[in-house]
Amino acid sequence: MRKIRWGVLGAAKIATAKVIPAMQKSELCEIAAIASRDKVKAEAAAREHGIARAYGSYEELLADPEIDAIYNPLPNHLHVAWSIRAAEAGKHVLCEKPIGLNAAEARELIAARDRTGVTIGEAFMIQTHPQWVRAVELARSGRIGAMRGAVGTFGYFNRDARNVRNVREWGGGALMDIGCYPIKASRMVFGEEPVSVSGAMVRDPDFGTDILASAVLEFPSGHCAFTCGTQIVPCQSMQFLGTKGRIEMEIPFNAPPGRPARIRIDDGSDITGVNVVTEEFAPCDQYTVQGDAFARAILQGGQPPVPIEDSLRNMAVIDAVVRSVESGKRETP
Repeated sequence: MRKIRWGVLGAAKIATAKVIPAMQKSELCEIAAIASRDKVKAEAAAREHGIARAYGSYEELLADPEIDAIYNPLPNHLHVAWSIRAAEAGKHVLCEKPIGLNAAEARELIAARDRTGVTIGEAFMIQTHPQWVRAVELARSGRIGAMRGAVGTFGYFNRDARNVRNVREWGGGALMDIGCYPIKASRMVFGEEPVSVSGAMVRDPDFGTDILASAVLEFPSGHCAFTCGTQIVPCQSMQFLGTKGRIEMEIPFNAPPGRPARIRIDDGSDITGVNVVTEEFAPCDQYTVQGDAFARAILQGGQPPVPIEDSLRNMAVIDAVVRSVESGKRETP
């Protein structure tokens, strides 16, 4: 099976530190070009990672006839605009999360995909990580009984005014950057969509971005409650509660590629955890797995791991959390 030739839009840290090295190890992906509005920056990234071509504009990359697909790690407010331009240039697109600034933008991207016929997906790498595939399988199998709850946290400390995550008009803030993960994870494991949402936020007095966001998502079968923050201790957790047991992810979202991932299944029979069963997964790079899964969808004509329809539903929940903060009431996605 041939490899998909990728071009990368921008030299964002997520691309240069994680995704490019991971995709260079994949079976079905070749990183063939990188573009930046600063050509010197593009050339430096190309040298560092052994990428054949570097461009000084995004337009030049999209015009390259030897590029099959685009990886888009640009700031959130540029996700949809440049993904649409890539699609109109005949390129498949894997776009970083969150897919856009709101559900309306996600609908624009769906329309562009349908118009151009290319494959477009969101880069929620947890979708294909073996630990999450197994968590979904366990929940569906009834191992923990009927699903009733999900509880999550995700946080880090970053008060750099120059960082894109702290620029409100660019789609910065905790909810968009990391709150999207427990929303996605709970939807994935429940296998349902929230029917109502309640949210609360604290905003930075200088940046205007939300530095602490919490929400309760009400699913038909139960609740998800999570807190995320950009000015709190680095942390991440996710557990799922059923009528007969509990699933806990050791490192749910940023599973290190060089060590085994673990999930714990507790039957609830002893509060000290003596009957907890730990399942371990061989080390893998979730960005490698994601790249191959997306490339396979292109080559075989199937759905990408996270289709834009799923992205739209996730954005609808994010939108509802924001509306709830503004209205002080429950909101429906």
